[in-house]
Amino acid sequence: MANILVVDDELGIRDLLSEILNDEGHSVDLAENATQARNARQASAYDLVLLDIWMPDTDGVSLLKEWATSGLLTMPVIMMSGHATIDTAVEATRIGAFSFLEKPITLQKLLKAVEQGLARSTPNPQQTAAAPAAAAQPPAAVAAALPAVQPVDTAEHDPLSRQGFDLDRPLREARDGFEKAYFEFHLAREGGSMTRVAEKTGLERTHLYRKLRQLGVDLGRGKRV
Repeated sequence: MANILVVDDELGIRDLLSEILNDEGHSVDLAENATQARNARQASAYDLVLLDIWMPDTDGVSLLKEWATSGLLTMPVIMMSGHATIDTAVEATRIGAFSFLEKPITLQKLLKAVEQGLARSTPNPQQTAAAPAAAAQPPAAVAAALPAVQPVDTAEHDPLSRQGFDLDRPLREARDGFEKAYFEFHLAREGGSMTRVAEKTGLERTHLYRKLRQLGVDLGRGKRV
């Protein structure tokens, strides 16, 4: 789980990004302008920042420059804008921005940028120190140190293996039964993440929620603990 700051003056965008990132298991703080973002950065160290360029008090590029000159740019920053020029994006990258997302932001691009940004975060010093030692071990020693892999009970996680289908019934009823089991399977496999299920099944989140309610799927069944 990462600690992420979302800075955007549009309430709808803040709420949407917060919902998606929370659904992915991240902790999210929100700021609606540069002043709130400054205060949040002074109070906390973040693993990643999503920063809008055009804001009413101070633009995102100027805020990025402030953090860079004051030594506070210690995390990847992904710039966001629907009206920025190429020159603006180049300037932000030159200052130290990790990447740039153009609005409207698609789910796939957001998740990919966040994943790549977090991968660039500074590694844990203990993990860094342990890496050479692990690499120096012979393969047999490394294999012995790994926990034993427990077999997965597919009957427990796969609704299709637990639900018998009566094919001697109207097509609509049979299809609804299959679809319910299909979505329950993906919810369980993705730990209840609606974002991942939407991506896997190729449905928009709004359509997915409506479909699950229509089929009577228990949305809390696969949630992460």
